[in-house]
Amino acid sequence: GPGAGGVRPAESLAAYPNPADGQRPAAWVSIDLGARGGARTPVSACASGAEAIVQAAELIRSGAADVVIAGGVDASVNDLVLSGFAQIRALSTRSDDPQRASRPFDGGRDGFVLAEGAAVVVLESEEHARARGAAILGAVAGGAVTSDANDIVAADPAMQRRVMQKALDSAGLQPADIGFVHAHATSTPVGDRLEGQAINAVFGARVPVTSTKGHTGHLLGGAGALAAVVVLEALRTGRLPETLNVEALDPEVDLNVITEGTHQLPPDCAPAGLVNAFGFGGHSVALVITGV
Repeated sequence: GPGAGGVRPAESLAAYPNPADGQRPAAWVSIDLGARGGARTPVSACASGAEAIVQAAELIRSGAADVVIAGGVDASVNDLVLSGFAQIRALSTRSDDPQRASRPFDGGRDGFVLAEGAAVVVLESEEHARARGAAILGAVAGGAVTSDANDIVAADPAMQRRVMQKALDSAGLQPADIGFVHAHATSTPVGDRLEGQAINAVFGARVPVTSTKGHTGHLLGGAGALAAVVVLEALRTGRLPETLNVEALDPEVDLNVITEGTHQLPPDCAPAGLVNAFGFGGHSVALVITGV
């Protein structure tokens, strides 16, 4: 429906930017809700949704806003995008078994499954949330945004380690304070292995690790925001979702990957999760989310 600015003149729709313009979703949300603190769209490939949440947290901590709606959305299932990813051999070719094609950390993975979707969270200062009686689901305790400055496609595990450590530092936490990691892990042969090395370098092999892209496919710009929602739900329920379709863990991935069914988080598990989101071009984001 129309926001605080009133109804939208029909002629304004015709003059609106191209539907492919990345600002379009943020602008519509701003119009619908009458949000006037700024409508911003980070364009950082598959790290975009997570970066939006980092930016939202920074706005609140700086006092520039009391409430920020943040998340990610992508609608890229079209011929151009599919052909581009196919050309660089990033997509799975398991067309005969689509339900099992996305298989993060599995030894037989051969690429990701392109998906569409969105995830959005409402962030606000604790004072503002309690004053209005909001149900507080968790907190963004810290986050970091970096650039690998390395390669347009190839990831750099050293830089992935760096962004995770910076996120921990911003939250004032140590690796042992993190109860589990939601990996970016898209199901590509090289990407999952390199991220696995980075996670192991920061946390060792003990921390539970999951990636829900076996369930959802890869939402590109929406992936990091969806991962944040998954972590919030895991902290709320005490249950960590499995990494689907892992028949045999890649022997080069030395991680405690949750692979069979939904697991109850151990009672001594730290009430905090870390979200990784990495994008082509060296975009790297890590979020630390804590429970309440």
